[in-house]
Amino acid sequence: MKSLIDVLDFSVEELDSLLTTACDIIENPAKYSECCKHKKLATLFFEPSTRTRLSFEAAMLELGGSVIGFSDGSNSSASKGESVADTAKVISCYADIIAMRHPKEGAPLVAAMNATIPVINAGDGGHAHPTQTLADLLTIYREKGRLTDLTVGFCGDLKYGRTVHSLIAALSRYTGIKVVLIAPEELGLPKYVKQEFMQNMSFVETTSLEEALSDLDILYMTRVQKERFDCLETYERLKDSYILDTAKMQLAKSDMCVLHPLPRVNEIAVAIDNDPRACYFKQVANGKYMRMALILKLLSEDAPISEIPGVKQEGLVCTNPRCITSIEQEPEHRFRLEDAKKGICRCVYCEAEYKAL
Repeated sequence: MKSLIDVLDFSVEELDSLLTTACDIIENPAKYSECCKHKKLATLFFEPSTRTRLSFEAAMLELGGSVIGFSDGSNSSASKGESVADTAKVISCYADIIAMRHPKEGAPLVAAMNATIPVINAGDGGHAHPTQTLADLLTIYREKGRLTDLTVGFCGDLKYGRTVHSLIAALSRYTGIKVVLIAPEELGLPKYVKQEFMQNMSFVETTSLEEALSDLDILYMTRVQKERFDCLETYERLKDSYILDTAKMQLAKSDMCVLHPLPRVNEIAVAIDNDPRACYFKQVANGKYMRMALILKLLSEDAPISEIPGVKQEGLVCTNPRCITSIEQEPEHRFRLEDAKKGICRCVYCEAEYKAL
């Protein structure tokens, strides 16, 4: 059994295969209309969502399957104190595959370690959102005809933007990718993302969207996420840091593609929607097709259960309040060694950095 917790769980060859399947679904939808007949998808959304949850549901229904689940954690047994591990074990008795969104980082990994069916990470806190990345990759591929030799700008909330982290990780394995990071200092890309994925990538950092626009093939706009801030005052100060409007679009290439994982607030002016370079609603449709391809892949494979990642570090526990281990005692604290010389390790659930004891 194979799950998708992080986009790097798949090789470049597997990603390319998913893209090929998604394109075939677009061209030949009837061919896939009963591929998941008698199969059930459980959507376990402990955090509110519209696009992602409905995209998964539409994907399964268009494959001929059915959907069970919940859209709010308060309507689940989690409100009674049930752990993610136990939830995964229970749902494994009812469904054939799980799509999980959770506000705590690492929750889908815990589910995958305990479920007997495939688990798809539909977003875990500020950590990762691999299926949005699949939608992003398909959109770039369909608009540009390639996933290589591109200059990609990421603008807005790069600190908490899990879609940014996942897309950078995916693009790091393609050649000729140049990255421009556009953010206020407080919302800059986390150090661990740079260290892990950008060592061999060309990238620059700036606070000016206007200065960066003329070089970009892709502009990935993001919302400053109120729900990720502990301090409301900081959010209010940063929420309108970047607004893409028609005047700024005049500085961009005629074939630049504007992407956004949605929902938007006011970081993209509504007037941009009519610009042929606006591709964010195409992303929505592409997300459904890629999730269809992903469901087919995971249900068709009989791969062995992966080993539990990382190792215990004697006396070391993760103290990140956003980590799943902060609210549940069942997950064993585990870390992977990142820098043996410096003794730096990282929590396998949330990527928080620690000094090995």
